[in-house]
Amino acid sequence: MSGRAMISCFSPPSTTPCSAPIPLWRRNHLLHATPPPSLHLLSRRSHLVAGGRRVWVNVKSEKNLSESPKYEDDVVVQKKKKRGLDNVEEEARWWQVFPKRWVIVVLCFSAFLLCNMDRVNMSIAILPMSAEYNWNPSTVGLIQSSFFWGYLLTQIAGGIWADTVGGKQVLGFGVVWWSVATALTPIAAKLGLPFLLVARAFMGIGEGVAMPAMNNILSKWVPVSERSRSLALVYSGMYLGSVTGLAFSPFLIHQFGWPSVFYSFGSLGTVWCSVWLSKAHSSPLEDPELRPEEKKLITANCSSKEPVKTIPWRLILSKPPVWALIVSHFCHNWGTFILLTWMPTYYNQVLKFNLTESGLFCVLPWFIMAISANVGGWIADTLVSKGLSVTRVRKIMQTIGFLGPAFFLTQLSHANSPVMAVLCMTCSQGTDAFSQSGLYSNHQDIAPRYSGILLGLSNTAGVLAGVFGTAATGYILQHGSWDDVFKVSVGLYLVGTVISLEYFPQKKHYEKNRSFN
Repeated sequence: MSGRAMISCFSPPSTTPCSAPIPLWRRNHLLHATPPPSLHLLSRRSHLVAGGRRVWVNVKSEKNLSESPKYEDDVVVQKKKKRGLDNVEEEARWWQVFPKRWVIVVLCFSAFLLCNMDRVNMSIAILPMSAEYNWNPSTVGLIQSSFFWGYLLTQIAGGIWADTVGGKQVLGFGVVWWSVATALTPIAAKLGLPFLLVARAFMGIGEGVAMPAMNNILSKWVPVSERSRSLALVYSGMYLGSVTGLAFSPFLIHQFGWPSVFYSFGSLGTVWCSVWLSKAHSSPLEDPELRPEEKKLITANCSSKEPVKTIPWRLILSKPPVWALIVSHFCHNWGTFILLTWMPTYYNQVLKFNLTESGLFCVLPWFIMAISANVGGWIADTLVSKGLSVTRVRKIMQTIGFLGPAFFLTQLSHANSPVMAVLCMTCSQGTDAFSQSGLYSNHQDIAPRYSGILLGLSNTAGVLAGVFGTAATGYILQHGSWDDVFKVSVGLYLVGTVISLEYFPQKKHYEKNRSFN
């Protein structure tokens, strides 16, 4: 043991006989005992008197103790143990301090990823299904459109339900509902066409409540300074869901047959739902695990209130910004649905791409939209944090989301090569995604407490634009050309720009509009 006393006993030169010797047990005690605190400060030899015999003790100083190899080893071990404990504590702290509001955002992102995966798989599976059941093109079109029957039905109803009951229950219901409908699609197809149409409509019912429920949840969880990037991330889940569905569906069909697409995609909803029910809450006020400092940040910067009891329909519909949202959503979705629905046909008929090349280039815009949506979200939140007014940021982002696609669509008629045409289409969709930080964020800005209802209202108009626009495009192509199709879209983009710039609420109107919150 370090600091061991070194004992030496001797008789000084004297004629007096030495007194009684020190007992053996005492010597052992002195040899193995730890020096007293007062002795370890001594650096010179001391002596003790034991029964007339001097006992000289050499005690190493504190400095010498620290130089002992065994002492150094003990120190190193203790430091390593402490460092290891510190690392464990740091890891634990990292998980504990991760913002709970962003856990909610990521879960909403994954729900929208599943949403579009389950939606686009039919566009691939319909090819072997139509060959197996001998469906003609009219029947295929009927099956594809049956999804929108249910989707239209639950837009406003989903918003009302989310604002009155809570977004957690509504979004959870939607994911379970559309996942079950997806998994039952092969069984319905074998039973007959009417059963398949009902299954697709049921799937639309489930997906119809997703956007209003998500909007309700984020209006309560996400502060205004993080609103654009959170919505951009969630909506990019839809774009990446389309990419994932288009990428994996052909592989699953080739390996296991077309029913495997619906069984595998539908089963993923149960995994998501188990995590959602254990981690999510409709409001930060309902979360018992939320850290006090984060709860204070959220409640101070967004509308974290109890679900609404009654809905002031007359007051909501009397606001010009509400109608501006509805009209802008219609103009936006007309161009978006046409591009995403008719893009493969345009690539095949005009650019002379084969089916494989058309499919490859159809995936590209979804990737670009996912990237540009998040870039636009970060730009918008940065501008808000720098002091720029929320309404001005929304108008800037939505102007890019309207004028960008309009500009690139006008360039398609001047494209002299397939590469330039694909570049124009991709840039058109990339700038379109900036609308996530404009139009799609404005519902929470003007009426956070009724954001689910507002999104249900405007998205109903958006879905109608998709239905009518897709049908009108076919009619225009029979009597005109692709240039005419793009001219209609450009005209609606310009109308949407004027409406959003004129009627999106000014800064002084925000508090006024929030009065019915």
